[in-house]
Amino acid sequence: MRVGVNPQKDKVKEEISMYHQVVIPVYIPSDEGYFEHSFDILKLCLDSLFKTCHCNTHLTIVNNGSYDQIVQYLDSLLKSNQIHELIHTHNVGKVNAVYKGIMGHNFSLITVTDADVLFLEGWQENSYLVFEEFPKTGFVTPTPNSKLIKYFTFDTIIKYWFSSRLSFKEPKNKLGLQRFADSIENPQLYNQAHLNNVLTLNGKSVNAVIGGGHFVATYRGAIFNNVKERYSNFKLGGKSDCDFFDLPVAEKGYWRLSTEDNFAFHMGNNVEPWMQEVLDSLPLENKNTVPKPPLKTIKRSAVLLKIKAFLFERILTKKIIWHYFLIRKGLRRQDAEIY
Repeated sequence: MRVGVNPQKDKVKEEISMYHQVVIPVYIPSDEGYFEHSFDILKLCLDSLFKTCHCNTHLTIVNNGSYDQIVQYLDSLLKSNQIHELIHTHNVGKVNAVYKGIMGHNFSLITVTDADVLFLEGWQENSYLVFEEFPKTGFVTPTPNSKLIKYFTFDTIIKYWFSSRLSFKEPKNKLGLQRFADSIENPQLYNQAHLNNVLTLNGKSVNAVIGGGHFVATYRGAIFNNVKERYSNFKLGGKSDCDFFDLPVAEKGYWRLSTEDNFAFHMGNNVEPWMQEVLDSLPLENKNTVPKPPLKTIKRSAVLLKIKAFLFERILTKKIIWHYFLIRKGLRRQDAEIY
C-alpha cells in the first residue's frame, strides 16, 4: 500500500533559462556499407554543435536504434554533461524519433537536424535575426537552397509579388550551395542560374532567402503544438517530412525562410578533409548567454491561406506567369527559362 504523499505532487516545475532546443535523431545500425563512416560524421556534427551553441541551448539526442558503440558514445556524452537529454529507442523512424524528443518540453525555438550536419559559428544568432526582422517567420534554415523558392512559400511570395523588397541577388556563399549538391551525390543539382541568383527578402537590418530545406531548420516551438498527426508510418521519406515538419508551418500562417549566408554544411555519409578543417577553425565552446528573439503571435485566417495556396499552385506558378515574375524580380530572360 502507499504511505504518505509523493513530495512532487502539485509542484510547479521550475523555470529554466534555456529557450532553444536542438533535437538530433541518430540512426546508425552498423559500421558497414552505407554506415561505414557514419560514426565519424556524427562526432563531427556533435563537436560542431558543442563549439557553436550558446549556453541557453538544450541538446536532445534520440538514439533511434543504433549499434552498441554508438550507444556507449552517446551515454558518455550524457554522463559528462555535454548533452542534456538522451532517449534510447528501437528504430521507430525519423519523424517519430524527433517527436519523442520534442514532447514533454515547451521551448520557444526548436532546431531539428540530421546527424550529418556541420554547424558553423553564428548559426543560432543569425537565425534569430531573421525571426526578429520578419515577425511572421516560423522556420529558418542556415542553409539557403535556391531551388526551393516554390516550396510552401506562397504566403510570402504573394505578399511581396509587386514589392521591390523581394528580388534576386547573388548568393552570399556559392560554396555552400555547391557543397550541398556534392553531399547528396548530385553535383549538377544547381545550374548557373541557381548558383548565381537567390530570391531574397530585403529587411531593414537583415535579409533572408526565400524557402529552404528541412535537413536542418529552426522552428517556432508553437509549430508543434496541437499537431494533427503524431505518428508516421514511414521510417524515412515518403511524405513524412512534408506532413510533420513543412505543412504545419504553412498551415499556421508562418513563413519559411533561410539565412542569407550559409551557416551549416550537409556532410553526407563520407568524411572529407575539409570537414575536420572547418571544425578545427571554429572557436572554443560558446558559453555566452544570447537573448531570446521576440516571437510575436500572428493572426491567421485558415480560409485565406487556402485561397492563397490554391492561387499560387494553380495560377501564379503557371509557366508564363511564373517567368514574368522571375524576370520582374531581376532574373535575365535566359535564366528565368532554366530557373
